Amino acid sequence: MLTFLKSQAASLIASFVDFLCTIVCVELFYIWYGVASVVGNIAGAVTSFIIGRHWVFLSTQASMKHQALRYAIVWAGYVLLGFILLVTVTKYGHINYGIAKVVVAIFLGVTYNYQLQKRYVFK
Repeated sequence: MLTFLKSQAASLIASFVDFLCTIVCVELFYIWYGVASVVGNIAGAVTSFIIGRHWVFLSTQASMKHQALRYAIVWAGYVLLGFILLVTVTKYGHINYGIAKVVVAIFLGVTYNYQLQKRYVFK
């Protein structure tokens, strides 16, 4: 249970970084929200990997190269799913990209990220 709670705290931090980068890209640099979301996901992924490895799963003894490769595989799936869901929810749900991004991030964070990081990346 403690690992799950730590994972959720790390996810909040990584999501903050992700959302901040996305909003800056859209609002300051006028980048399309779909591309901006991918940029934010990259920043959030790096943040999440570092926190997950060192604090959540205490997995610094394992090969970082091996973990990074596994994380990249999981992350690629997350980015693809996140992009598809964000664009779909925003376009067909007629919802602001920021709200849609929060909903998609929560959904994927619980159903996808935590499970794969615990059982595959940092096992």
